[in-house]
Amino acid sequence: MLADGQFTSIKESSVDQQQTNPLHGIKLIQMLEELVDLLGWEAMASQITINCFAKEPSIKSSLSFLRRTPWARNKVEILYMQKVLKLNSQEVIQKSHTAKPKK
Repeated sequence: MLADGQFTSIKESSVDQQQTNPLHGIKLIQMLEELVDLLGWEAMASQITINCFAKEPSIKSSLSFLRRTPWARNKVEILYMQKVLKLNSQEVIQKSHTAKPKK
């Protein structure tokens, strides 16, 4: 129950949470592919110490491990937000500063 007597459903609150989640709609495979393109396996292994990044790394083996290991997936999600989403937001800011104003 809300302060003014209104009710909210669990479904409504979960939709609100999804809309504010920066990872909403981004699949794990997309995160991995973008991180590999940006950083490479070696840099990923140095930042997140897991064997699937260090020894014969592949998207397939990494997906399998990360889907079974919540703590590791969480670290990948954090790295993705720090590196890829931050990079994308900086690009948007730069583009907005270099865009010519409309006459």
